[in-house]
Amino acid sequence: MHRNGTTLDDPRFDGPRTAGLDPLGADAPLRAVPEMNAAADVPALTAALRRLTPSLPEVAAFDFCECLAAMRDLGLLLGSVKRHGVQPVPLVPGLEAVLVELGRRTDMIPRDTVHHYTEWNPLGERQRMYTGDPQETVLMGGPRASIPELGRALERCDDLADTDLADPAFVPLLDDLSDALGAFETAIADVVARVSPEFFAQRMRPYYEEVAVAGHDWLGPAAAHVPLYLADLALWASDDNDPAYEAFLEESAEHTLPAWRALVGQWRDRPSIVRRLREAAAPDPEPWARHLAALHRVMRRLVVFRGRHLGIARKAYKEEVRLYELGSGGGSIGLLQSILDLTRDNAAIAKSLVPAGRAA
Repeated sequence: MHRNGTTLDDPRFDGPRTAGLDPLGADAPLRAVPEMNAAADVPALTAALRRLTPSLPEVAAFDFCECLAAMRDLGLLLGSVKRHGVQPVPLVPGLEAVLVELGRRTDMIPRDTVHHYTEWNPLGERQRMYTGDPQETVLMGGPRASIPELGRALERCDDLADTDLADPAFVPLLDDLSDALGAFETAIADVVARVSPEFFAQRMRPYYEEVAVAGHDWLGPAAAHVPLYLADLALWASDDNDPAYEAFLEESAEHTLPAWRALVGQWRDRPSIVRRLREAAAPDPEPWARHLAALHRVMRRLVVFRGRHLGIARKAYKEEVRLYELGSGGGSIGLLQSILDLTRDNAAIAKSLVPAGRAA
Protein backbone atom coordinates (compact mmCIF):
# COMPACT_ATOMS: atom_id res chain seq x y z
CA MET A 1 0.00 0.00 0.00
CA HIS A 2 1.46 3.33 -1.03
CA ARG A 3 1.19 6.53 0.91
CA ASN A 4 -1.55 7.89 -1.34
CA GLY A 5 -3.65 4.78 -0.69
CA THR A 6 -3.16 3.19 -4.12
CA THR A 7 -2.52 -0.55 -4.21
CA LEU A 8 -0.60 -1.15 -7.43
CA ASP A 9 0.15 -4.81 -6.71
CA ASP A 10 -3.27 -6.48 -6.52
CA PRO A 11 -2.77 -9.99 -5.10
CA ARG A 12 -5.92 -11.24 -6.83
CA PHE A 13 -4.08 -11.12 -10.16
CA ASP A 14 -1.85 -14.15 -9.56
CA GLY A 15 -0.12 -14.68 -12.90
CA PRO A 16 1.63 -18.01 -12.24
CA ARG A 17 -1.51 -19.55 -10.74
CA THR A 18 -3.68 -18.28 -13.60
CA ALA A 19 -1.27 -19.65 -16.18
CA GLY A 20 -1.49 -23.07 -14.55
CA LEU A 21 -5.28 -23.21 -14.64
CA ASP A 22 -7.49 -24.81 -17.29
CA PRO A 23 -11.06 -24.26 -16.03
CA LEU A 24 -12.67 -24.88 -19.43
CA GLY A 25 -10.73 -28.06 -20.25
CA ALA A 26 -9.22 -26.15 -23.16
CA ASP A 27 -5.68 -27.53 -23.24
CA ALA A 28 -6.33 -30.13 -25.96
CA PRO A 29 -8.79 -28.12 -28.12
CA LEU A 30 -6.60 -25.01 -28.19
CA ARG A 31 -3.55 -26.92 -29.40
CA ALA A 32 -5.38 -27.23 -32.71
CA VAL A 33 -6.02 -23.48 -33.10
CA PRO A 34 -2.91 -22.72 -35.20
CA GLU A 35 -3.88 -25.46 -37.64
CA MET A 36 -7.47 -24.21 -37.80
CA ASN A 37 -6.26 -20.68 -38.41
CA ALA A 38 -3.86 -21.78 -41.14
CA ALA A 39 -6.82 -23.42 -42.89
CA ALA A 40 -9.15 -20.47 -42.17
CA ASP A 41 -11.52 -23.09 -40.74
CA VAL A 42 -14.17 -20.83 -39.21
CA PRO A 43 -16.66 -23.68 -38.63
CA ALA A 44 -14.09 -25.63 -36.60
CA LEU A 45 -13.05 -22.55 -34.61
CA THR A 46 -16.71 -21.73 -33.94
CA ALA A 47 -17.44 -25.29 -32.87
CA ALA A 48 -14.52 -25.16 -30.43
CA LEU A 49 -15.76 -21.84 -29.06
CA ARG A 50 -19.26 -23.26 -28.64
CA ARG A 51 -17.97 -26.36 -26.81
CA LEU A 52 -15.74 -24.37 -24.45
CA THR A 53 -18.20 -21.59 -23.54
CA PRO A 54 -19.32 -22.27 -19.96
CA SER A 55 -22.78 -21.62 -18.58
CA LEU A 56 -23.37 -18.71 -16.23
CA PRO A 57 -23.78 -21.11 -13.25
CA GLU A 58 -20.39 -22.61 -14.13
CA VAL A 59 -18.86 -19.14 -14.23
CA ALA A 60 -20.40 -18.40 -10.84
CA ALA A 61 -18.44 -21.34 -9.42
CA PHE A 62 -15.10 -20.07 -10.77
CA ASP A 63 -12.71 -18.26 -8.46
CA PHE A 64 -11.01 -15.04 -9.54
CA CYS A 65 -8.03 -16.62 -11.32
CA GLU A 66 -10.25 -19.19 -13.00
CA CYS A 67 -12.24 -16.30 -14.46
CA LEU A 68 -9.00 -14.83 -15.85
CA ALA A 69 -7.97 -18.17 -17.34
CA ALA A 70 -11.41 -18.72 -18.87
CA MET A 71 -11.29 -15.29 -20.55
CA ARG A 72 -7.78 -16.05 -21.82
CA ASP A 73 -8.95 -19.24 -23.51
CA LEU A 74 -12.20 -17.91 -24.93
CA GLY A 75 -10.27 -14.87 -26.12
CA LEU A 76 -7.91 -16.91 -28.28
CA LEU A 77 -10.91 -18.23 -30.18
CA LEU A 78 -12.62 -14.83 -30.34
CA GLY A 79 -9.56 -13.32 -32.03
CA SER A 80 -9.17 -16.30 -34.33
CA VAL A 81 -12.74 -16.22 -35.62
CA LYS A 82 -12.62 -12.44 -36.11
CA ARG A 83 -9.30 -12.74 -37.95
CA HIS A 84 -11.20 -14.56 -40.69
CA GLY A 85 -13.73 -11.77 -41.06
CA VAL A 86 -16.56 -13.00 -38.84
CA GLN A 87 -17.86 -11.49 -35.60
CA PRO A 88 -17.77 -14.43 -33.16
CA VAL A 89 -20.33 -13.46 -30.50
CA PRO A 90 -23.49 -13.90 -32.63
CA LEU A 91 -22.37 -17.41 -33.56
CA VAL A 92 -22.48 -18.82 -30.02
CA PRO A 93 -25.64 -18.59 -27.90
CA GLY A 94 -24.90 -17.38 -24.38
CA LEU A 95 -21.33 -16.31 -25.16
CA GLU A 96 -21.93 -12.58 -24.79
CA ALA A 97 -23.44 -12.96 -21.31
CA VAL A 98 -20.47 -15.10 -20.24
CA LEU A 99 -17.93 -12.58 -21.54
CA VAL A 100 -19.71 -9.73 -19.78
CA GLU A 101 -19.82 -11.70 -16.52
CA LEU A 102 -16.15 -12.68 -16.71
CA GLY A 103 -15.30 -9.02 -17.28
CA ARG A 104 -17.48 -7.96 -14.35
CA ARG A 105 -15.97 -10.54 -12.02
CA THR A 106 -12.43 -9.38 -12.77
CA ASP A 107 -13.14 -5.66 -13.29
CA MET A 108 -11.71 -5.83 -16.80
CA ILE A 109 -13.08 -5.50 -20.33
CA PRO A 110 -15.35 -8.30 -21.64
CA ARG A 111 -12.66 -9.86 -23.80
CA ASP A 112 -9.02 -10.88 -23.44
CA THR A 113 -6.20 -8.35 -23.06
CA VAL A 114 -2.43 -8.38 -23.45
CA HIS A 115 -2.28 -9.55 -19.81
CA HIS A 116 -4.36 -12.64 -20.59
CA TYR A 117 -2.44 -13.43 -23.79
CA THR A 118 1.05 -13.09 -22.36
CA GLU A 119 1.68 -13.01 -18.60
CA TRP A 120 -1.32 -15.27 -17.78
CA ASN A 121 -0.63 -17.63 -20.69
CA PRO A 122 1.24 -20.86 -19.85
CA LEU A 123 4.64 -21.54 -21.35
CA GLY A 124 5.73 -24.68 -23.17
CA GLU A 125 3.33 -27.12 -24.78
CA ARG A 126 0.30 -25.55 -23.05
CA GLN A 127 0.98 -22.10 -24.51
CA ARG A 128 -2.08 -20.71 -26.30
CA MET A 129 -1.10 -19.37 -29.74
CA TYR A 130 -2.78 -18.09 -32.87
CA THR A 131 -0.13 -19.24 -35.34
CA GLY A 132 2.28 -21.59 -33.59
CA ASP A 133 5.17 -19.70 -35.22
CA PRO A 134 8.29 -19.13 -33.07
CA GLN A 135 8.10 -15.43 -33.94
CA GLU A 136 4.76 -15.25 -32.16
CA THR A 137 6.46 -16.55 -29.01
CA VAL A 138 9.08 -13.81 -29.33
CA LEU A 139 6.34 -11.19 -29.58
CA MET A 140 4.66 -12.63 -26.49
CA GLY A 141 7.97 -12.57 -24.63
CA GLY A 142 8.23 -8.78 -24.74
CA PRO A 143 5.15 -8.12 -22.58
CA ARG A 144 5.94 -11.10 -20.38
CA ALA A 145 9.28 -9.52 -19.50
CA SER A 146 8.25 -5.87 -19.44
CA ILE A 147 4.87 -5.93 -17.65
CA PRO A 148 6.34 -6.90 -14.25
CA GLU A 149 9.04 -4.24 -14.67
CA LEU A 150 6.36 -1.72 -15.62
CA GLY A 151 4.65 -2.52 -12.34
CA ARG A 152 7.90 -1.69 -10.55
CA ALA A 153 8.24 1.51 -12.60
CA LEU A 154 4.73 2.64 -11.71
CA GLU A 155 5.42 2.04 -8.03
CA ARG A 156 8.50 4.28 -8.33
CA CYS A 157 6.38 6.94 -10.11
CA ASP A 158 3.87 6.70 -7.30
CA ASP A 159 6.62 7.03 -4.70
CA LEU A 160 8.13 10.03 -6.50
CA ALA A 161 4.80 11.83 -6.45
CA ASP A 162 4.80 11.59 -2.66
CA THR A 163 8.49 12.40 -2.15
CA ASP A 164 9.79 15.90 -1.63
CA LEU A 165 12.44 16.92 -4.16
CA ALA A 166 14.87 17.59 -1.31
CA ASP A 167 14.40 14.11 0.15
CA PRO A 168 17.61 12.03 -0.24
CA ALA A 169 15.44 9.19 -1.57
CA PHE A 170 14.37 11.14 -4.68
CA VAL A 171 17.40 10.46 -6.89
CA PRO A 172 17.62 6.73 -6.00
CA LEU A 173 13.93 6.43 -6.87
CA LEU A 174 14.61 7.99 -10.28
CA ASP A 175 17.53 5.60 -10.80
CA ASP A 176 15.35 2.59 -9.95
CA LEU A 177 12.69 3.90 -12.32
CA SER A 178 15.32 4.08 -15.07
CA ASP A 179 16.42 0.50 -14.39
CA ALA A 180 12.84 -0.75 -14.57
CA LEU A 181 12.17 1.03 -17.88
CA GLY A 182 15.28 -0.62 -19.29
CA ALA A 183 13.17 -3.78 -19.74
CA PHE A 184 11.38 -2.07 -22.62
CA GLU A 185 14.66 -1.39 -24.42
CA THR A 186 15.63 -5.06 -24.04
CA ALA A 187 12.24 -6.28 -25.25
CA ILE A 188 12.14 -4.06 -28.32
CA ALA A 189 15.71 -5.02 -29.26
CA ASP A 190 14.71 -8.71 -29.15
CA VAL A 191 11.72 -8.08 -31.39
CA VAL A 192 13.81 -6.10 -33.89
CA ALA A 193 16.35 -8.91 -34.06
CA ARG A 194 13.98 -11.88 -34.25
CA VAL A 195 10.61 -10.82 -35.73
CA SER A 196 10.17 -9.64 -39.30
CA PRO A 197 7.90 -6.68 -40.05
CA GLU A 198 6.07 -8.86 -42.58
CA PHE A 199 5.29 -11.50 -39.96
CA PHE A 200 3.79 -8.97 -37.60
CA ALA A 201 1.89 -6.96 -40.23
CA GLN A 202 0.51 -9.81 -42.27
CA ARG A 203 0.19 -12.75 -39.88
CA MET A 204 -0.20 -11.37 -36.33
CA ARG A 205 -1.87 -7.99 -36.76
CA PRO A 206 -5.18 -9.51 -38.03
CA TYR A 207 -5.69 -11.37 -34.74
CA TYR A 208 -5.87 -8.09 -32.81
CA GLU A 209 -8.89 -6.78 -34.67
CA GLU A 210 -11.92 -5.50 -32.77
CA VAL A 211 -14.55 -7.89 -31.47
CA ALA A 212 -18.04 -6.58 -30.74
CA VAL A 213 -19.31 -7.43 -27.24
CA ALA A 214 -22.32 -5.82 -25.57
CA GLY A 215 -22.58 -2.99 -28.08
CA HIS A 216 -18.91 -1.99 -27.98
CA ASP A 217 -15.92 -2.86 -30.17
CA TRP A 218 -13.00 -4.15 -28.08
CA LEU A 219 -9.48 -4.31 -29.51
CA GLY A 220 -7.46 -7.51 -29.14
CA PRO A 221 -4.56 -8.45 -26.85
CA ALA A 222 -1.82 -6.47 -28.58
CA ALA A 223 1.49 -5.51 -26.98
CA ALA A 224 0.61 -1.91 -27.86
CA HIS A 225 -1.72 -1.99 -24.84
CA VAL A 226 1.08 -2.56 -22.34
CA PRO A 227 0.43 0.73 -20.49
CA LEU A 228 3.81 2.44 -20.71
CA TYR A 229 1.78 5.62 -21.23
CA LEU A 230 1.21 5.63 -17.44
CA ALA A 231 4.92 6.29 -16.92
CA ASP A 232 4.63 9.04 -19.57
CA LEU A 233 1.76 10.54 -17.60
CA ALA A 234 3.79 10.68 -14.40
CA LEU A 235 6.98 11.89 -16.05
CA TRP A 236 5.75 14.49 -18.56
CA ALA A 237 2.35 13.89 -20.16
CA SER A 238 0.19 15.39 -17.42
CA ASP A 239 1.51 18.76 -18.65
CA ASP A 240 0.45 18.09 -22.24
CA ASN A 241 -3.07 18.48 -23.65
CA ASP A 242 -2.62 16.83 -27.05
CA PRO A 243 -6.17 15.66 -27.99
CA ALA A 244 -5.02 12.63 -30.00
CA TYR A 245 -2.82 11.42 -27.16
CA GLU A 246 -5.63 11.99 -24.64
CA ALA A 247 -8.02 9.89 -26.75
CA PHE A 248 -5.43 7.12 -27.12
CA LEU A 249 -4.76 7.17 -23.38
CA GLU A 250 -8.46 6.91 -22.53
CA GLU A 251 -9.05 3.94 -24.83
CA SER A 252 -5.86 2.13 -23.87
CA ALA A 253 -6.60 2.51 -20.16
CA GLU A 254 -9.67 0.31 -20.58
CA HIS A 255 -7.45 -2.64 -21.47
CA THR A 256 -5.28 -2.83 -18.37
CA LEU A 257 -5.49 -3.78 -14.69
CA PRO A 258 -8.05 -1.96 -12.53
CA ALA A 259 -5.49 -0.41 -10.16
CA TRP A 260 -3.35 0.74 -13.08
CA ARG A 261 -6.40 2.09 -14.92
CA ALA A 262 -7.27 4.20 -11.89
CA LEU A 263 -3.90 5.94 -12.11
CA VAL A 264 -5.02 7.89 -15.18
CA GLY A 265 -7.48 9.94 -13.17
CA GLN A 266 -5.08 10.29 -10.24
CA TRP A 267 -2.06 11.38 -12.25
CA ARG A 268 -3.59 13.39 -15.11
CA ASP A 269 -4.08 16.59 -13.09
CA ARG A 270 -0.96 16.61 -10.94
CA PRO A 271 2.33 18.26 -11.92
CA SER A 272 4.67 15.97 -13.83
CA ILE A 273 8.13 15.10 -12.54
CA VAL A 274 9.68 17.11 -15.40
CA ARG A 275 7.63 20.15 -14.42
CA ARG A 276 8.45 19.85 -10.72
CA LEU A 277 12.19 19.74 -11.37
CA ARG A 278 12.08 22.42 -14.06
CA GLU A 279 10.36 24.81 -11.68
CA ALA A 280 12.71 23.95 -8.80
CA ALA A 281 15.78 24.47 -10.99
CA ALA A 282 14.60 27.74 -12.55
CA PRO A 283 16.36 30.03 -10.04
CA ASP A 284 19.51 27.88 -9.80
CA PRO A 285 19.95 24.41 -11.31
CA GLU A 286 23.14 23.60 -9.39
CA PRO A 287 21.46 22.20 -6.24
CA TRP A 288 19.38 19.93 -8.46
CA ALA A 289 22.15 18.68 -10.75
CA ARG A 290 21.94 15.04 -9.63
CA HIS A 291 18.15 15.09 -9.89
CA LEU A 292 18.22 16.53 -13.40
CA ALA A 293 20.87 14.09 -14.60
CA ALA A 294 18.86 11.16 -13.19
CA LEU A 295 15.68 12.48 -14.80
CA HIS A 296 17.42 12.77 -18.14
CA ARG A 297 18.56 9.14 -17.89
CA VAL A 298 14.94 8.10 -17.32
CA MET A 299 13.69 10.16 -20.25
CA ARG A 300 16.43 8.81 -22.50
CA ARG A 301 15.18 5.29 -21.79
CA LEU A 302 11.76 6.28 -23.08
CA VAL A 303 13.19 8.04 -26.13
CA VAL A 304 15.24 4.96 -27.12
CA PHE A 305 12.28 2.62 -26.73
CA ARG A 306 9.85 4.87 -28.56
CA GLY A 307 12.32 5.52 -31.36
CA ARG A 308 12.83 1.80 -31.95
CA HIS A 309 9.10 1.15 -31.69
CA LEU A 310 8.40 3.80 -34.31
CA GLY A 311 11.04 2.27 -36.57
CA ILE A 312 9.40 -1.15 -36.39
CA ALA A 313 5.95 0.33 -36.92
CA ARG A 314 7.06 2.23 -40.02
CA LYS A 315 8.37 -0.98 -41.57
CA ALA A 316 5.27 -2.99 -40.65
CA TYR A 317 2.84 -0.35 -41.90
CA LYS A 318 4.52 0.52 -45.18
CA GLU A 319 1.93 0.55 -47.93
CA GLU A 320 3.43 -2.49 -49.66
CA VAL A 321 3.51 -4.51 -46.40
CA ARG A 322 0.53 -3.50 -44.27
CA LEU A 323 -2.96 -4.93 -44.21
CA TYR A 324 -4.27 -2.16 -41.92
CA GLU A 325 -3.61 1.56 -41.64
CA LEU A 326 -3.89 1.73 -37.85
CA GLY A 327 -1.74 -0.11 -35.35
CA SER A 328 -2.86 -2.99 -33.16
CA GLY A 329 -3.51 -0.60 -30.28
CA GLY A 330 -5.63 1.71 -32.43
CA GLY A 331 -2.94 4.37 -32.93
CA SER A 332 -1.47 5.70 -36.15
CA ILE A 333 2.15 6.19 -37.21
CA GLY A 334 1.49 9.90 -36.83
CA LEU A 335 0.47 9.41 -33.19
CA LEU A 336 3.61 7.37 -32.47
CA GLN A 337 5.71 10.13 -34.04
CA SER A 338 3.91 12.74 -31.95
CA ILE A 339 4.53 10.80 -28.71
CA LEU A 340 8.19 10.34 -29.61
CA ASP A 341 8.54 14.07 -30.38
CA LEU A 342 6.95 15.03 -27.06
CA THR A 343 9.17 12.58 -25.18
CA ARG A 344 12.26 13.97 -26.91
CA ASP A 345 11.21 17.53 -26.09
CA ASN A 346 10.89 16.69 -22.40
CA ALA A 347 14.17 14.77 -22.40
CA ALA A 348 15.81 17.85 -23.94
CA ILE A 349 14.35 20.03 -21.19
CA ALA A 350 15.91 17.82 -18.53
CA LYS A 351 19.25 17.71 -20.33
CA SER A 352 19.34 21.47 -20.89
CA LEU A 353 18.93 22.09 -17.18
CA VAL A 354 21.86 19.91 -16.13
CA PRO A 355 24.68 22.28 -15.11
CA ALA A 356 27.75 22.29 -17.37
CA GLY A 357 30.23 19.59 -16.49
CA ARG A 358 27.64 17.35 -14.80
CA ALA A 359 26.94 14.03 -16.46
CA ALA A 360 23.56 13.84 -18.12
